[in-house]
Amino acid sequence: MEPEVYRQMGLTDEEFERIKEILGREPNYVEVGMFAVMWSEHCGYKHSRPVLKLFPTKAPWVLQGPGENAGIIDIGDGQAVVFKIESHNHPSAIEPFQGAATGVGGIVRDIFAMGARPIAVLDSLRFGPLDDPRTRYLMGGVVAGIAFYGNCLGLPTVAGEVYFDPSYTGNPLVNAMAVGLIEQKDIRRGRAAGVGNAVMLVGARTGRDGIHGATFASEELSEASEERRPSVQVGDPFREKLLIEACLDIIKEDLIIGMQDMGAAGITSSSCEMAARAGTGMEIDVALVPRREEGMTPYEVMLSESQERMLLVPKKGAEARVQAICRRWGLEAVVIGRVTDDGIMRIKEGGRVVAEVPARALTDQCPVYEVERRRPAYLDKLQHVDLSHLPEPGDYGEVLLKLLAAPNIASKEWVYRQYDYMVRTDTVAGPGGDAAVLRIKGTGKGLALTVDGNGRYCYLDPETGGAIAVAEAARNLSCVGARPLGLTDCLNFGNPEKPEVAWQFYQAVTGMSRACEALQTPVTGGNVSFYNETEGEAIYPTPVVGMVGLITDIEKRCALAWRREDDVLILLGETCPEIGGSEYLAVVHGLVAGRPPGLNLEREAAVQEVVRQAIAAGLVTAAHDCAEGGLAVALAESALAGGLGAVVELASSLRPDYLLFSESQSRVLLAVPPAARDRVLAMAREKGLPAAVIGRTAGRALAVRVNGRTVFNLSLGEMEKQWRESIPALMAR
Repeated sequence: MEPEVYRQMGLTDEEFERIKEILGREPNYVEVGMFAVMWSEHCGYKHSRPVLKLFPTKAPWVLQGPGENAGIIDIGDGQAVVFKIESHNHPSAIEPFQGAATGVGGIVRDIFAMGARPIAVLDSLRFGPLDDPRTRYLMGGVVAGIAFYGNCLGLPTVAGEVYFDPSYTGNPLVNAMAVGLIEQKDIRRGRAAGVGNAVMLVGARTGRDGIHGATFASEELSEASEERRPSVQVGDPFREKLLIEACLDIIKEDLIIGMQDMGAAGITSSSCEMAARAGTGMEIDVALVPRREEGMTPYEVMLSESQERMLLVPKKGAEARVQAICRRWGLEAVVIGRVTDDGIMRIKEGGRVVAEVPARALTDQCPVYEVERRRPAYLDKLQHVDLSHLPEPGDYGEVLLKLLAAPNIASKEWVYRQYDYMVRTDTVAGPGGDAAVLRIKGTGKGLALTVDGNGRYCYLDPETGGAIAVAEAARNLSCVGARPLGLTDCLNFGNPEKPEVAWQFYQAVTGMSRACEALQTPVTGGNVSFYNETEGEAIYPTPVVGMVGLITDIEKRCALAWRREDDVLILLGETCPEIGGSEYLAVVHGLVAGRPPGLNLEREAAVQEVVRQAIAAGLVTAAHDCAEGGLAVALAESALAGGLGAVVELASSLRPDYLLFSESQSRVLLAVPPAARDRVLAMAREKGLPAAVIGRTAGRALAVRVNGRTVFNLSLGEMEKQWRESIPALMAR
């Protein structure tokens, strides 16, 4: 085979030689295609596997960790929550609507592949500045695609985050998370066990869309990437809805041994992964695969990433019943092969064998690369910038209004009002808070869900930034009264073959792992997205954390909005002079520099425990973490959410801008009834935590005094105008 052929598919000369050694011969075109997609970074994780082993993945409540379609966590009463996050970055950069839509469709299939009913979707998005017309086009298409697919499926998109930075201009990030509920007895896994059992394809017909989508996701973007538009799949959410119901009915009748989503690499990945997990082989006849296009070759059938398809291994004799259930839902269910005992993926076209490859050669024998890691030179300059000489603002009210209008802080209603976040009627708290809360029907319990990450922090210090991503996600869950249980992550980085990117990745995972251990939030799975670069320029290293938590009594949940006059405001935690990497530094002073705020994980765990205990005891009327924009923005957000102002008195030796806009970690703003004040303060003292009364809720303005001097007194109306109208005005340009 000519080198140009396999190189175009994404294989290196060394990898091609390794394939020849494994097979003992030269592979044919179909086999090379199968190896190319399975050994791509997107499917094979060849630059990340050794580092991912740093993550803690076990805990008594973890029922399924990494290695399956999705993670599973025990939530008591024989129930479990199933969840996972994945990226669809490159497809969304080329075709934003379908790229984002099929990202939602794919992650939802991972949930019901485990036997769970999907109940919610979350998203984490990154774009360039909104003054760029292409950014507005991308954001409009991505949000519309997520809304289209989720709304048509009847799944609420209940939470998410959107950030803007020039580093994402050419390479937006579209990370989608899905969550499902399951009775533990109904859990299914993607295994092709039982020699002689049928292999069935259920769902949509196979076309040419998405061929080599996995390899497309494993290369940097360039001007030529626009030519790869055909690699973006096209989704049909109405068919996926039928597929969900059919698969859940099949599981309810206990008709299958295993089930797998056909995502990246299509039939190739789903079949070889199911066989490899079970230690079996599989024989597939591509001539039996229903198609929607004429003249498709075995190569195209095996690599197509057409959406809304599942691969099932039914129990012996259950094939007809599976087909009957699928017919009832208007779906095709076709036997395309059988499970074998020789460990070989044997692909046939009628009576002709077109490929023969050991299943584990495609999965377990994917090459793993230990690459050089080198600390980026830019850190020597940025981390040591002296920020103490920055001029103090003349008008603090003007600074707060400017921050509230900054797209990273401004209201994201333009995004989430396009989502039906109340469908299924289980959403108790939707977008706009610290975390979403869903009721678990038939119980008094609730699930809390969030997704978090800060690429700027990771750019300036990837280890600290990675740890903060985990800590903030857990803090957001604690602020609604939930105990964090576990997380799924989407690790978005540049080209891992570059030593500086490899170093960023290692450091970020190290920091995340440290936080996971300290906060008892094991990693149950996730996704690595490398090669997020445009013309050689990488995005900020951006680990995104999706986390789930449990509220044992949903009636005791908490929110960020102030609802009662004369509640006491308590700041739990300590504000330090930390403005490195802050929104204040970027928006007001035009600098991305310094070190991000430090993180003491022992203190973080203690703060979260006090918050949860106080909420469970009914002592807290509102709770909100201090994050982007610092204390001043946290105060404004709670005021705007509840339509109630506050009078705040702060005493400190810090400069007022540090005091108000520092993004020091492990801080939570609590509103408590006057009668609960002393008890909450005592709870903090027992844990050795700083806690101070800083004011009370009152009126229709936010008035803040520092050391006896009024630094601003802003009406809710003027704050709301800046906060609520900023993104709609930018998108309307």
